[in-house]
Amino acid sequence: MNSEFQGKRALVTGGNKGIGFAICQGLLQAGFEVIMAARSLDKAKAATQKLPVNASVRVVQLDVTDDDSIRRAAEQLSQEIDALDVLVNNAGVYPDRGVNILNVSRSILQQAMNTNTFGPIHVTQAFLPLLQKATQARVINVSSGYGELNGLSADVPSYCLSKLALNGATIMLAEALQSQGIVVYAMCPGWVKTDMGGENAPRSPEQGADTAIWLATEASTDLSGKFFRDRQEISY
Repeated sequence: MNSEFQGKRALVTGGNKGIGFAICQGLLQAGFEVIMAARSLDKAKAATQKLPVNASVRVVQLDVTDDDSIRRAAEQLSQEIDALDVLVNNAGVYPDRGVNILNVSRSILQQAMNTNTFGPIHVTQAFLPLLQKATQARVINVSSGYGELNGLSADVPSYCLSKLALNGATIMLAEALQSQGIVVYAMCPGWVKTDMGGENAPRSPEQGADTAIWLATEASTDLSGKFFRDRQEISY
């Protein structure tokens, strides 16, 4: 455990499973108090049972597609903690099953954008007062290689467009928050063995989480607004 991060707090959306859970584990090991946010409070509580007995973790109900849910979570935590050092916008959906850009419905596009793009923007807005109270707060948006301009696929329309837009939001948030000393990064975890990634994925959740943990703890604050994979900057 790194004493440097003792007393620091990190919130992870979609933290009850997959990459989000692995990020929670890594941040706990680094010394953070972790706030595991999930749509289901019961599922978040169940996930904490897989952590060490003395883990410094609390849970909060947060649905990134529901502004009331986001607001309630922010209000609850503002009464419980005095600052938020790290926000990991990890919650996401992959609704592109058997569709392509020529037949994808508006509802699928909306679902992906609402969760993967608008969610992180509104969560960041809601938690800004707590982030502003931290010294050098960090926001980490979990994106994808499918959000790279040269990674777009006609067969993954809503997910690609939502992650492309999330990358754009990362650039804008970094610019808007620069004067406040809050840094914002985007990262690609790679193809990870999760509910979303499937059984054929080559990476473990821990491998997928590594860059997010590095961004939360070690990455230079001069790199705000940049996009990373495997701890290396990549192009948008």
